[in-house]
Amino acid sequence: HLRELDRPLRALYIGGMGARGRNFYNDLACRFGYADAAARIQDLYLSGKKKEAEAAVPADLLAKTSLIGPEGYVLDRLSALAESGVTTLSVRPVAQDQVGRLRLIEQLRGLIDRL
Repeated sequence: HLRELDRPLRALYIGGMGARGRNFYNDLACRFGYADAAARIQDLYLSGKKKEAEAAVPADLLAKTSLIGPEGYVLDRLSALAESGVTTLSVRPVAQDQVGRLRLIEQLRGLIDRL
């Protein structure tokens, strides 16, 4: 359920960041295999239908592009990212307060150290 919090931001980036044909994030979604969804999200977003664009973001895309889940899942994803050559992560911890966000960052650091 926490992945759903990212749906509005994904719709904005895939659908509204740049002009049609000049949107890095839309192109990236296409390269990830979501060309049809990316086109639909962009069409909806640029038509002012932001809530519909959000609903059009595939749940599978949200899952595959997040580190939200049980510790084992996150460790597996981190391992796959490292093996593919990723050296930098941009994270946005989902927690109620600063203490919770710091705790999540510390947990993530601990998982990375295990790799």
